[in-house]
Amino acid sequence: MATNNILTQNDIQHVDYKDTDLLKNFINPHGRVIDRRKSGLTAKQQRMVEEAVKRARFMGLLAYIQK
Repeated sequence: MATNNILTQNDIQHVDYKDTDLLKNFINPHGRVIDRRKSGLTAKQQRMVEEAVKRARFMGLLAYIQK
């Protein structure tokens, strides 16, 4: 099974919370993190993305809600 997601295509091993352009790809218009089935991420990648989104929100780089 070939995973066809942004992280695998760009050979990204670690998701950084400061990379908000990348993180915005995993947030829907309501401000929620997109689930694994839609994003195509592995479980480990999904955990990294969720942790990075939470840290970015706490640091004020990403909004908690979208308008």
